Amino acid sequence: MARPARKHDVFDAVAHPVRRRILVLLKDGTRPAGELAAPFRISLAAVSQHLKVLREAELVTEERHGRQVLYSINPRPLRDLYEWADGFGAFWNQKLDALEAHLDRKHRR
Repeated sequence: MARPARKHDVFDAVAHPVRRRILVLLKDGTRPAGELAAPFRISLAAVSQHLKVLREAELVTEERHGRQVLYSINPRPLRDLYEWADGFGAFWNQKLDALEAHLDRKHRR
């Protein structure tokens, strides 16, 4: 049974492609909300909701400069994701080794 999503959940926060893309954009440095919204075909209000989810999961921080809000990535919570995904490393290595062996057998004929 899948675990229910919780508020402030890193896994839930990165489940949406817009939020993942926002994190990728923030890898290059701090950006204002309007600049983060530019690549998407959704409203600034919708991007703001995605930023809220990322803030609640502590994946981004915000800093106000007058009327402008600048967002930065906080990579610390991504460690949970990395450690979870890293647990599948041995699984994928085993599958790739099996594929390599299969292809070697197939092409030896």
